[in-house]
Amino acid sequence: MKSPLLSLPGAVPAEGVDEGVAAHYGDLFREQRALADGTGFVDLSHRGVVTVTGTDRLSWLHLLLTQHVSDLPAGRATEALILSANGHIEHALYLVDDGETMWAHVEPGTQDALIAYLESMKFFYRVEVADRTEDFAVVHLPAGSIAALPDGVAVRETAHGRDVFLPRADLPAFAETHGPAAGLLAHEALRVEHHLPRLAFETDHRTIPHELGWIGTAVHLQKGCYRGQETVARVQNLGKPPRRLVFLHLDGSEVHLPTHGTPLHLAADGPDGRKLGFITTSVRHHELGPIALALVKRNVPVDAELMAGTTAAAQETVVEP
Repeated sequence: MKSPLLSLPGAVPAEGVDEGVAAHYGDLFREQRALADGTGFVDLSHRGVVTVTGTDRLSWLHLLLTQHVSDLPAGRATEALILSANGHIEHALYLVDDGETMWAHVEPGTQDALIAYLESMKFFYRVEVADRTEDFAVVHLPAGSIAALPDGVAVRETAHGRDVFLPRADLPAFAETHGPAAGLLAHEALRVEHHLPRLAFETDHRTIPHELGWIGTAVHLQKGCYRGQETVARVQNLGKPPRRLVFLHLDGSEVHLPTHGTPLHLAADGPDGRKLGFITTSVRHHELGPIALALVKRNVPVDAELMAGTTAAAQETVVEP
């Protein structure tokens, strides 16, 4: 869905999966600094919005999600995954319950598949699942923001800011009173700085939660059964994941950032070295310069100097080997 905020001065549309909102509004680093200072907001209205209502919603979702939500207090934000039978990540949900409705925002374009799965699992439970993407837009207020919010809206408050489920028709008026607007590239730069994985960016068809550090934040290890739990328990108790998420400082003299999927190899092995992993997200940060997240094989030494294609990359550990 195309955001009305693309009509704001300087707006440059995002591309790919994030099409429909602004990549930036003319000054990427100014927008990042504003968010880091706790001012402005980010238009995330391209994300899918799904609600679950009904008296059984918490107990029912508890059976399907990796997170413990059966007694989730109203207003407490959480996140959860839906896994395949083999434990691979299929969906990531960012959740809050308002006492009557569980609200979730998800990656753009994934809500149809998510709803189809949820509908297939309703059985006799008293729940109703709805796609509310046409009616509600997600906006993000950064950590430290003291901006007032409209009454009656669902809000996810986390250490990284507040996600607001705003009536879509109210988006232009919200922008007038809560600006300046910051583009998605600024939001992504802070996401990478904080080592936060994103579905379909840090994940592929075989990613398991341990590889990305989602154990604890999105996966609860002491809850009951859910699809894919056997893989989670086996890796947690008996082994290690085959890959791990790392944070990279990239050579700032390069003009172009390495794109998603750029292979990583040891710097000492030269450009034809064995592939040890790949870039998942790369960004330009207002203080750190060019940085990235990447997945590497678990046995890559934590102090190894890497190359992302032709770009030198120094790693920091996110997930322990």
